[in-house]
Amino acid sequence: MFPSTLPVPRRPVASDIPVLRWGIVGPGWIADHFANALRHHTQQQLVAVSSRSQAKAQEFATKWDIPHACEGIDALLSRDDIDVVYIATPHNHHYPDGLHTLQAGKHVLIEKPLALNAVQAAELQQVARQQNRLCVEAMWCDFAPKYDVIRQLLEDGVLGDIHTLIADHGEYFSPEHRIFNADLAGGPMLDLGSYLIGFSVLVGGAPDSIVARGQSAAHYVSHLPREKQVNGQISMLLTHAQGMHSVLNTTLFSNTPGGAVIAGRDATLVLDGQFYAPGNFRLTSSDNRHTLLWQEPNNRYHQLSHEIEHTAWCIGQNLTDSPVRSLATSISTLKAMDEVRRQIGVVFNEERQS
Repeated sequence: MFPSTLPVPRRPVASDIPVLRWGIVGPGWIADHFANALRHHTQQQLVAVSSRSQAKAQEFATKWDIPHACEGIDALLSRDDIDVVYIATPHNHHYPDGLHTLQAGKHVLIEKPLALNAVQAAELQQVARQQNRLCVEAMWCDFAPKYDVIRQLLEDGVLGDIHTLIADHGEYFSPEHRIFNADLAGGPMLDLGSYLIGFSVLVGGAPDSIVARGQSAAHYVSHLPREKQVNGQISMLLTHAQGMHSVLNTTLFSNTPGGAVIAGRDATLVLDGQFYAPGNFRLTSSDNRHTLLWQEPNNRYHQLSHEIEHTAWCIGQNLTDSPVRSLATSISTLKAMDEVRRQIGVVFNEERQS
């Protein structure tokens, strides 16, 4: 039966969220948004930041009134006044920095993707268990109110049997952007495609089969030698256990609408672009007689506060895995991404060296 109202987003009780002391590794663009969300939208404390450059760490610390600027991750991890660490380094550093953090006995929130591949992610899971520490992938959309409402609609079976998921995520990047840098695990898969694969896994579970086709970015970055060039566009068809098809596209060449559709037998849910960010969606019954709207301000990166508070809540509950985004879910997502890359012939430099 079509609901009369949308579910209310579930949030932890404020008194159950301990005030923890945070460190940030990698003071770049996303860390800047993270620090802003933590400072202005949570009660958490920023204690230290580290960078390979002392000057860059100090600049970031001064901007966000962080007491300690550390040169290198070791200096930060050696501090006794750090409870949990946020890893915001480039993609190919997520795994080694996350591993180092866990081995130092700290809880860790690792910017997405959790690692370059599922093998690395499984090792992080194993070490987190050995150390009895929390390890969470910062797939920020999964912790946002909008996604919790969608999750409840799926749990309640409001859409009926789901047959089709359609989503795209394309953005224009200039040739100089680091996303075209093979030395930084560039290409659309980790930055953009992770949202697509993650959403399809959330809705339909791990895929049973994948067909993927890619397009090189060579014509766009012809100034780079061949070994430095990356994939630029991927189209994917995933099938899932209950018969759902996910039709997904990601590209670095152009801006696309960035919306998503979950089409069920009883109702269809249409998310405005960008589907993973704060924004609106509408749920419409299949007979078109009933519609419910979810509307929220596009306060985008302020909503990083939800992953921050969820991480603190998990630690306060003595959990070593997130009930919202488990490491098993992160590994399933990376396994699908690994298969896509296998089919289109994308191997990261670190994988060639191993």
